[in-house]
Amino acid sequence: MAYGLARREVEPRVPLRPGEGEKHHLTSLEGLAALSLDALSSVAYGPEAIVLALVAAGTGALSATLPVTLAITFLLVVLVVSYAQVIAVHPDGGGAYAVAKKDLGAAAALLAAASLVVDYVLTVCVSLTAGADALASAFPSFAHDKLVVCLVGLALLTAVNLRGVTDSARVLMLPTLLFVVAILGIVAVGLLRSHPAAVVGTAQSFPPHEALGLLLVLKAFSSGCSALTGVEAIANAVPTFRTPRVTRAQRTEFMLGALLGLMLIGLAVLIRRDHVAPRGDVTVLAQLTAGAYGDGWPYYATNLVVTLVLLLAANTSFGGLPVLMSLLARDHRLPHLFGLRAERPVYRYGVVALALLAALLLIASDADTHRLIPLFAIGVFIGFTLSQLGLVRHWAGERPQGWGHRALINGTGAVLTTLAGIILLFTKFLEGAWVVVIAVPLLMLLFAHIERYYTAVGEELGLGRIPGPPEPHAGSLVIVPLGDVSKLARHAIGAALALGDEVVAVAVHNDPDKTRALQEAWARWDPGVRLDVIDSPHRSLVQPMVDYVQRAARGGRQVAVLIPEVEPRHRRYEILQNQRGLLLATVLRARTDVVVCMLPYRLRV
Repeated sequence: MAYGLARREVEPRVPLRPGEGEKHHLTSLEGLAALSLDALSSVAYGPEAIVLALVAAGTGALSATLPVTLAITFLLVVLVVSYAQVIAVHPDGGGAYAVAKKDLGAAAALLAAASLVVDYVLTVCVSLTAGADALASAFPSFAHDKLVVCLVGLALLTAVNLRGVTDSARVLMLPTLLFVVAILGIVAVGLLRSHPAAVVGTAQSFPPHEALGLLLVLKAFSSGCSALTGVEAIANAVPTFRTPRVTRAQRTEFMLGALLGLMLIGLAVLIRRDHVAPRGDVTVLAQLTAGAYGDGWPYYATNLVVTLVLLLAANTSFGGLPVLMSLLARDHRLPHLFGLRAERPVYRYGVVALALLAALLLIASDADTHRLIPLFAIGVFIGFTLSQLGLVRHWAGERPQGWGHRALINGTGAVLTTLAGIILLFTKFLEGAWVVVIAVPLLMLLFAHIERYYTAVGEELGLGRIPGPPEPHAGSLVIVPLGDVSKLARHAIGAALALGDEVVAVAVHNDPDKTRALQEAWARWDPGVRLDVIDSPHRSLVQPMVDYVQRAARGGRQVAVLIPEVEPRHRRYEILQNQRGLLLATVLRARTDVVVCMLPYRLRV
């Protein structure tokens, strides 16, 4: 015995699979890169949306950009504080869906889930199209290939996320840092200059055709609220953080709010001071970039960084929607395959579903940002309102210390987001918001229908109830379809003898000479198993075998069909193998209730 050493309990160590363990979850900075790019990158189109709304009253109305932005920033602060509370109360993720399910009931949960799904898909599309716009601002030759640029970016993001969210987070760290530095640099350098260093784009005239009244200001506010989408993504993906998950996720949420608010206000100050109006062939952010850095290489470098980050901003949805879909699958409101994870901590079916939906929407909209923006923020404001109403009800029910102040914060946020959502709906309805009004109820009906189906299946299977004793069977029969006497036949008959009380080999032939040869070979081999040969003059294999199995299964006898299948060593040779066994198995499963088993015989060539 060694003195001075404490006894150590030795426990078996199970090796972790790729993607398991704490190192494959997010730190706060990695979470900021992986889950916040949607919100941070919205400064590329949020202020521009405000400007495009206000310019309807002439360029003089652009002075209202700063007050509108301050109102949006105040709403941002309320939302960040509220979602920090959501993270603490619901550390399993899900955001608005988890809150609504727990505190507001089934209907509200379905509404939250449907609105979040719509918003996540639109986040991908708007981020990609805005990235293509930024690229075209620096390189006008790409203006006619925006759809191609978006689809290529979508394919790259899908491939990265299929490898795991933490891998994609590490990929996004550098672009996120460059983007934040570039935007804050635009604000700092732009404010230091007494006038813009350069002007880009072609001038346009904006004669006022609408008065700068309350309605126009509200329209500008609703348009600028597109900058708030993505604030909820961190709360939806808390399980992807390292422990302590709640603390890291809340820290990431506060960092997001501080950076986004600073960038929005700084850009609004520059827009107001320099009277930046929309110009042809460039974005408003590109004009501010030229005003701060000039039109030399820093201008092109910044636009490339903005383009890259906007393309990668869709990663927020890839981090949040698959987790949400897994929660819906767990609640039987989506197919259960969306709850399956691969070797890495990735819900790959959710990633693929998101990519397909985004691709379809990009093609349908021809990658036009201005056609997508009206659809963008309505879904997420529904989620904002539901999550805060749910927290108000949670605090009122639990009544922890200081619950009144928390409920006041969430209640104020619920009122503000409800007003913002109503304004968005009415001001953007004819511009495309009606699509969301149709899509959200349809998704709710889909979720409810799937849930009813799973409930009916559970009732029929008697899930949760103790079943009666198994029904006795008069012995089991294993049927082995064969064509020749070979090692494959020996492999299959040996396995069948281990499975059932009685084994019979069945062959289907249409040539009497081949039938006689098979019977003679079987007699010489004599495996102790009966051979039945079915005559098939029409050269059909499947139907005679199905008829034979159906006759054998009459009277309730337990029947299994063991189908031997040759598997080559290399996948490239699979196409050379006979696929009749797979076809037979498919038809037997469709037309009979017998047990169908595939028995592989692995080749060495």
